[in-house]
Amino acid sequence: MIENNEKIESVYAQFLDTPNDANGKQAVNQLLQHWSELNKLKVRYQHYLRQNSLVVPNGKEKSSISAKNQSQRQLYNAFDPFFTTLHEDLKRLDKTLCQHEKQQSGQALREGTRTSTDRRTKALKSALEELHQDVNNAEIYFQHIHWLQERFPNAEYEDVIGLCKLAALEEIKEQDYSLNPGRYVGVVIEEDGKSEEEFVAELLALNNEFAQLNENAQGLESIITHNLRQMTENNL
Repeated sequence: MIENNEKIESVYAQFLDTPNDANGKQAVNQLLQHWSELNKLKVRYQHYLRQNSLVVPNGKEKSSISAKNQSQRQLYNAFDPFFTTLHEDLKRLDKTLCQHEKQQSGQALREGTRTSTDRRTKALKSALEELHQDVNNAEIYFQHIHWLQERFPNAEYEDVIGLCKLAALEEIKEQDYSLNPGRYVGVVIEEDGKSEEEFVAELLALNNEFAQLNENAQGLESIITHNLRQMTENNL
């Protein structure tokens, strides 16, 4: 990500070059400020690597599994706010760019010209898409840490419903020696915290919305059919 500083500077320069876009300039300034924190995190990551190297020169293990696990958790906690902030910054820039495009479309409509995205806006949109991808790619490693820590917080194997199960021979025998994982790991039941009454009310609301959408669709279908019939009769 540090290598992407040039991309950040390019986006920064393009937003500064966009006239009458104070929101965009403010958003990109925030992104640039938050991005600069990466240098501190780089030092933190290098310290983590030194602290958790597999062996020391004499060949003995440097730290226990528990210590490494704790160090890894601390590393994730250090990086997680950074990625969260970057995503918020990029979304803010996306929103600003979208508003800029709407303004261009409105101006074109008022002037009676064809709506089109100018070259500068296209380049800026492309640069933002690349930054989104770069951030997502860099975050994958820390997402893996979170995934493991959430399921195996003590860095030790344990049965996890819906994921893994250490089945005894007797259990396998009870399943007629079937090794189908679904027979052992179980299924995770998501709890949304809603009561039965709330669930029924939400279901009814969705059904009413669906019925209204169907009614609107039928109305549109009638209008389209009527317009097509009129067009056909006028051309005869």
